[in-house]
Amino acid sequence: MKKKLAVVSIWSEDVPELVHFYRDVLDLNLKTHHGGQPHFDLAGVNLVVLEGKPVPAQNATIPRFPILAITTDDLDQEIERLKHHGVDLPWGIEGGPGTKWIMFHDPGGNLIELVEFQ
Repeated sequence: MKKKLAVVSIWSEDVPELVHFYRDVLDLNLKTHHGGQPHFDLAGVNLVVLEGKPVPAQNATIPRFPILAITTDDLDQEIERLKHHGVDLPWGIEGGPGTKWIMFHDPGGNLIELVEFQ
């Protein structure tokens, strides 16, 4: 039986603020709420925003690793959109062979990555 990812959950102490960020800043499609939790469609995977305090991993081997990475076809355009909304990009543009990415914190404190495969 083939399996695929269905749901990814992130937490925020201010759910409406996080919904605004993912809908209006990152331009994700907000779906009809199921059980009152906001859902965003990420190519068939549901990103669900739940009320709660995000807690970073303790004593992580890799101290800076995103909780969520989202692919984009145009990272430069995404960077302009984020800058327009005042989002801090503390590490700037990073990259490796065939890829470039940015990492930033959403308003809930979750570390997010936008990545473009070249």
